[in-house]
Amino acid sequence: MKRPPSLQFNDRAVILSPAGKIDGYVVQDAAAVLDSWGLRPKISENALCDAGRFSGSVAQRLSDLQKAFDDPDVKLIFCSRGGYGTAHLLGKLNFSGIRRNPKWVVGYSDITLLHAALQTYGIASLHGPMAQHFSDEGAEDIAVRYTKSILAGQPVKYGIPVGEKSSLLNREGEATGRLFGGNLSVFCGVLGSKYARIPNGGILFIEDIGEVPYRVDRMIHQLKLAGIFKRISGLIVGQFTGYEEDNQMYSPLLESIREAVSEYDFPLCFNFPVGHVKLNFPLIMGEIAALRIEEEFISFIQ
Repeated sequence: MKRPPSLQFNDRAVILSPAGKIDGYVVQDAAAVLDSWGLRPKISENALCDAGRFSGSVAQRLSDLQKAFDDPDVKLIFCSRGGYGTAHLLGKLNFSGIRRNPKWVVGYSDITLLHAALQTYGIASLHGPMAQHFSDEGAEDIAVRYTKSILAGQPVKYGIPVGEKSSLLNREGEATGRLFGGNLSVFCGVLGSKYARIPNGGILFIEDIGEVPYRVDRMIHQLKLAGIFKRISGLIVGQFTGYEEDNQMYSPLLESIREAVSEYDFPLCFNFPVGHVKLNFPLIMGEIAALRIEEEFISFIQ
């Protein structure tokens, strides 16, 4: 797995929108943060287009992403937002340029598809906050600062206290493996395709927003039926938000995930700070991670 070079002063960054449309001021705010890092941000030609749900036509969105892939001077591709639409691009993208000149790709949510595709081509990428987060929280936000430090070449090293509710669900232990996954519903959408690379002994992490519990349960069982849980060394359950518990299900959502994987012995943690929340800590997709889950503390290192 190739880790893109660390960002240097005056490196060129491109902000683009491979999926949903976004307000211009949000992108401008994100560009200002990247500029404050000493980068040279550029907003792509079609990043602010409006085509219904999408930021431009498939051709427009594909053109922006392909140009950024192919330009050796571009060192950072910063996805403005997720939403929906990245799936339209995967089968049309040519990855030869970014394989010759690996560069950081940053985003999450629908960008999970792009992370998965990059892993199949042996390129690490960063699951992390996007333009709305940068605009709302600013350069001093902890997740933004972590993003900057990782892109600058600093190691990922998180120490996370275990909350009372999580301690009842967590399964202690240690795991080392290649990190994969992301948004649960988006990741399940790529299963069975050539873009779903499941590393043996990998560490899977999942998060989601706005998915009702029975749908989450269905997706967890999809992973189970696909044999994913037999192949991993650890499972990180991030933040599941924007839903209401369903009292017609056997158990609350997080407990249902715990029950679905009860037959396996890999270490497991809940409420990790990743997802559609302010504490959305960046993680390097495709890179080896070390996870240690203790009674009161979680350690995550890359």
